[in-house]
Amino acid sequence: MNIHPLKHTFFVMAACLILLTGAMQALAAEDWMYHDIVEADFVISHVTVPMAENVMIIDARPYKPMYVKGHIPGAVSIPFTAFDKKTDLLPKDKNALLIYYCGGVECKLSHKSAKKAQKLGYTNVKVFAKGFPEYMNQAGAYAAVSAEYVAAKIAENKTLVVDSRPQKPKYDKGHIPTAISIPFTHFDDLSGKLPRSLETPVIFYCGGLHCRLSHKSAARALVMGYKDVSVFALGYPEWKNQFGAAADTVAVKAGEIEGSIDLDRFKTIITTNPESIMLIDTRDPDEFAKGHFKTAVNIPVADLEDKIPGFPADKPVVFVCSTGARSGEAYYMTKDVRESLTDVYYVEAQISFKKDGTYTIKAPK
Repeated sequence: MNIHPLKHTFFVMAACLILLTGAMQALAAEDWMYHDIVEADFVISHVTVPMAENVMIIDARPYKPMYVKGHIPGAVSIPFTAFDKKTDLLPKDKNALLIYYCGGVECKLSHKSAKKAQKLGYTNVKVFAKGFPEYMNQAGAYAAVSAEYVAAKIAENKTLVVDSRPQKPKYDKGHIPTAISIPFTHFDDLSGKLPRSLETPVIFYCGGLHCRLSHKSAARALVMGYKDVSVFALGYPEWKNQFGAAADTVAVKAGEIEGSIDLDRFKTIITTNPESIMLIDTRDPDEFAKGHFKTAVNIPVADLEDKIPGFPADKPVVFVCSTGARSGEAYYMTKDVRESLTDVYYVEAQISFKKDGTYTIKAPK
């Protein structure tokens, strides 16, 4: 069949117009997307406890109900709608890695937030476009939840809340109401306290964002087959900030906590005569490598028991960690294993270390 040249030209022009229109629509549809997209493995590689100083994972979804009931561990809530009001939460270092995410590939909030951050001068901004749903699809993934969510679940009486800190002195001193004590270092021995049904929701918590015990416990529970596992990463300090101490806590007078060293005295020793004590850092080796007291020896609490017989008796032994949880457990372990060693203490404080060797010591709230 012969086609008139004019008709042929018309068909070609129409086809080109259709293709061009489709291309323009595709470009328009993607115009809202941020240019630097990362996958789940990249995000997971930057989820650490505590989070690195130069990395911030940011949840751009609304705080309620999305962030509250589940977010990537370590993520900070900066909803896109509140971006301009919360720029003070962003790192001072404009070269810090910022990873934004929201509700999945159809969600624009993370892309819009990333563009705003770039306009503020941040040079290393990424978007995890597949967002929280994709993170939760990864093997071994669990969500972090807020204090409000924990309180709601306690009210429903359908969730088991587990304190991963040492029973002495932490759990006995104070814990979230209804929480049971399963210290991580005794997890295998006490795992029978977990629900029989693997479908029962379980929330683990410990001493805050610098404490790994709840995360390690959550990982163990997932391996056991529990389906609904989460971590209240801000832990007991945040619970007390929002709801106060639990009514069933054991009252302890300031300065009289069993086994603890006077905090002002400890600060003086570290500053003026650190060699006068044997200082043992009970955190994990990677935490220790990121910053520690110069005279401290690193013995993770899980490896401590066999080392106790070799501790010196001619100088005080002082245990330290980042929250007082692991150091407190080390104190009680030492008293159990070597009762004759009387000059033993632990530091009950929030301690943060930096790469440059500086540190901050804050009294517990």
